[in-house]
Amino acid sequence: MNFHDEESMERIVNLHIEKLPEEVYLATSDDVQGLVAQGGTIQETIEIARDVAKKLLEAQENVVQPPAALDVFDYPLIVNA
Repeated sequence: MNFHDEESMERIVNLHIEKLPEEVYLATSDDVQGLVAQGGTIQETIEIARDVAKKLLEAQENVVQPPAALDVFDYPLIVNA
């Protein structure tokens, strides 16, 4: 578990919200890969999207991305044995 004493950083995430024929709202975002939220009202959809975005961004912080376009590089591989 990771505990932080510092405040969490705020980030703006642009949502695309559309009303579906089923009378529900769907939110997606190009800013956060994988963000999809659905609610019965616009407000509910935004609240769900906020929670989903927070979880996705927290998960992305814990992923080490390998350097792009290099022929040789070191990569820290974590293995649970």
